[in-house]
Amino acid sequence: MKKVPYGRIEVVCGCMFSGKSTELIRRVEVCLNAGQKVQVFNSTLDKRYARRGIATHDLKKLDGIPVDKAEEILPLVKADTEVVALDEVNFFTKEIVNVAQELARRGKRVICCGLDMDYQAVPFESTAKLLAVADSVLKLSARCVCCGAPARRTQRKVNIKSRIYVGGAQDYEARCADCFRP
Repeated sequence: MKKVPYGRIEVVCGCMFSGKSTELIRRVEVCLNAGQKVQVFNSTLDKRYARRGIATHDLKKLDGIPVDKAEEILPLVKADTEVVALDEVNFFTKEIVNVAQELARRGKRVICCGLDMDYQAVPFESTAKLLAVADSVLKLSARCVCCGAPARRTQRKVNIKSRIYVGGAQDYEARCADCFRP
């Protein structure tokens, strides 16, 4: 049996409102326009704008498959799929790293997208581990809503202590390090 060349793992990360999902959709559309077979996956936790697939805060959408756990992805990826896009990797356990690496071993291009830090500026372990094994990383920033400086933090505006709280502009805003208040 012929050995399949190792694929690649790409990570797009940053704070909320930095354009991560927009960049993921852009990359997927480039692949689709080139005639490549693409599969898109997202966490079932993210139901803000689309029940099946991914969506940006300005409601640009892309169909996909929602999964509860990272381990559910591997059996769903078809043999002829060339590109696998994974949105909101921060919602998955660190098992998402093993999934991404296995897909790359199968020769797939794996595009991972997610928050790098939570609302207290603590790195998400899943994203941090993906950054370590990635072939390429794009770290995006937004604009601070307070001062306009480049923002790398996600400020939670609601008093909810759970680390994972799915919300939008009414719940979060982008802040620079100086304006950020954990």
